[in-house]
Amino acid sequence: MFVNLIDYGYSGASVPGVSAIGDGVIPARITEMRRDLYKAICQYGEVTAVITGTFLYEAQYQHDYPAVGDFVLLKYNANGPSGITEVLPRISKFSRADFSGHEEGYVKNIVEQVVAANFDYVFILCSLNFNFNPSRIARYITASRRSGGAPVVLLTKADLCADLERVSRVETIQRIAPDIPVLSVSCVTGLGLDALTAYLPPAKTIVLLGSSGVGKSSLLNTLAGEKIMEVKAIREEDSKGRHTTSHRQMVRLPGGALVIDTPGMRELGLWDADQGVNALFSNIEELALQCRFSDCTHKSEPGCAVKAALDNGSLSEEQWKHYLTHKKESAFVESKSAFLQHKKEWQKQITRFNRKKHAGQQADDERDNKELSKS
Repeated sequence: MFVNLIDYGYSGASVPGVSAIGDGVIPARITEMRRDLYKAICQYGEVTAVITGTFLYEAQYQHDYPAVGDFVLLKYNANGPSGITEVLPRISKFSRADFSGHEEGYVKNIVEQVVAANFDYVFILCSLNFNFNPSRIARYITASRRSGGAPVVLLTKADLCADLERVSRVETIQRIAPDIPVLSVSCVTGLGLDALTAYLPPAKTIVLLGSSGVGKSSLLNTLAGEKIMEVKAIREEDSKGRHTTSHRQMVRLPGGALVIDTPGMRELGLWDADQGVNALFSNIEELALQCRFSDCTHKSEPGCAVKAALDNGSLSEEQWKHYLTHKKESAFVESKSAFLQHKKEWQKQITRFNRKKHAGQQADDERDNKELSKS
């Protein structure tokens, strides 16, 4: 069976590195990831793939490893797992700051964890029940704007929310991010699902993001027209769900669009997100430039354009509150990363000093041994 990779969003002419294809190496796209084992789609269909030893040796950071949605070069093997030899440059990626690598009670390093790659749209899901959380939605929007994908907010389970409350919650998100589509949908009644077709053309890729229980699996099953993902009931007292997606995978819909599903994430660390914050709150950044003082704190200074906008209602209190929260989170990640980088360099200097000291001691010992042997 021959598969045209263009149907999976691939364009060889626009992807650097294609000239390296040859000697049994072919392009492919990662469709599923389970620990160190991958599935990839290539011209011969879907294959199992692993990272080659050479790739593993040359990879320096975690984000160098393949993620679902990545285009890769594959050493095809018809009789066993094919080998991933290279990850091609990404046109977009969704990353989070992973405070992993704990060692002896402290965080060893902050690394970039790529969740998905090469997508066109980010569907940010939040349900209209007790799960509704504008701060979390704003955090996802910030990360999505930084990723290179276009965010679309989907407020799910609209059938469980009264019409007046549903409209009010849609307006709340629109005040936070006025330039981003906000749609309320229901997989039970079909409300709002027709509006999604504009974002699901053939060969376009969408990534689903949202905490567990918001209806990602239900939406994917509805769009696919079949039960692809298991759906579990949420706890009625707090609307929290159980993780039904345990790994990342990409599904091709009947219409040809590609959807990447990810495990639910209740909290999202921002990776290199300051530009995303500025993009989401560009109107506030522009107001700040109009303040009389360049170091204005927007609290009590005269001539503060931000304070004036808050007073006359052109800037909503909700958006201002979320802006302050996001700037604080972004500053924390940057300062934490800078501290750990400084600590890492300091440890390297100590290691180099100890090595030189040890080498010098060895030289002294050898010289002393020579002196003793002469005598």
